[in-house]
Amino acid sequence: MIARTATGQVRASRHEYSAIENRPLAGHVRESLERYFDELNGQPPSQLYDFVLSEMEQPLLEVVMAKTRGNISKAALFLGLNRATLRKKLRKYGLNDYGGT
Repeated sequence: MIARTATGQVRASRHEYSAIENRPLAGHVRESLERYFDELNGQPPSQLYDFVLSEMEQPLLEVVMAKTRGNISKAALFLGLNRATLRKKLRKYGLNDYGGT
């Protein structure tokens, strides 16, 4: 259930927060999105879905590539992507050191 606070902010119910507490990444994403909306000061976001995905995708790729020590095959398995798709995404974010040219 979604509820509004006294200041009009939308907040999730206690049940939803307890579910997120068991999923730490989701909790961090929620907090970041709430902070982002607060900083917009009522202005509507633009292309929020693509923005959020790109904001998460680059650090995800960086961390996975570091954890796999640049092993494209292993990283692709971790991510559930094929190697060509992973290479394309690495190029997109200028992480060519891992994915070749």
